[in-house]
Amino acid sequence: MRIATWNVNSIRARSETVVAWMERNDIDVLAMQETKCPDDQFPVMSFLASGYDVVFCGQGGFNGVAIASRVGLDSVQYGFDGQPAFGDAGVEARAISARCDGIQVWSLYVPNGRTLDDPHYAYKLDWLSALADRSALWLAHDPAAQIMLAGDWNVAPTDDDVWDRDYFDGKTHVTDAERQAVAAFAGHGFTDVALPYAPGYTFWDYTQLRFPRDEGMRIDYLLCSPALGDRVFDARIDREARKAKGASDHAPVVLEIS
Repeated sequence: MRIATWNVNSIRARSETVVAWMERNDIDVLAMQETKCPDDQFPVMSFLASGYDVVFCGQGGFNGVAIASRVGLDSVQYGFDGQPAFGDAGVEARAISARCDGIQVWSLYVPNGRTLDDPHYAYKLDWLSALADRSALWLAHDPAAQIMLAGDWNVAPTDDDVWDRDYFDGKTHVTDAERQAVAAFAGHGFTDVALPYAPGYTFWDYTQLRFPRDEGMRIDYLLCSPALGDRVFDARIDREARKAKGASDHAPVVLEIS
């Protein structure tokens, strides 16, 4: 099975590109983030016409998550128990899950955090903590569960995951608190399974020629439960998808699962 995650940065603008990429790369399941699309405008037919079922959770012109699958979409969940709300915005469209051929796939769009003194930063840490607590309960209930936490985490786990650590001093995505929040998942048994096979960046800002200069960050990854992690035998970051005209500023990450 081939499962991928991709921050598509507006599915309405890129649905044909995304579906064509899935077909060309023989993708079975795709977790999408930042779809930026209300539910009544999601381009469902683009997926159905190519043999993919799709579920989605949108929020106007920002946030939004979705999962497309050609191997089943069962046990769909919109958000997770205990997911924090943000002020008057309530619980945002940042998490969706479905069972795809026995694997519970989560598509996650972790809050950006904005700046260290912004309320979104505390919200980000609370959001990650709540998800870590919930995922620990899932494994406590069933240690053999096949669970994938895939998405845009908006955290670079180590200094090797950013092009210039000094550039990020005093900024989000690299703080000790954020990295500890992500590391907590490993403490519960979830593994960053793509890293041994596919080190490298997954996001490059549109500005200042970041992509041609390879000035990027690794903030998109897939954490797998122990039982699922044992099935992963390869992975890659598709930089070619980032090169395409009108591409998202993120590259998809693809896992090969036995």
